[in-house]
Amino acid sequence: MAKYLCVICSYVYDEDEGCEEDGIAPGTKWADVPEDWYCPDCGATKSDFELISEEA
Repeated sequence: MAKYLCVICSYVYDEDEGCEEDGIAPGTKWADVPEDWYCPDCGATKSDFELISEEA
């Protein structure tokens, strides 16, 4: 599973954890996160995130 960093506020989206407060279940791949989802901490869009780690 991979982790993605918000370059605006440093929030980390972890595919293992998802984002349950936004209805994104644990285990949800980044590609399956809706395009209109935004960072829960600062409101940045998906385009403001970058891959920081990926586990096989």
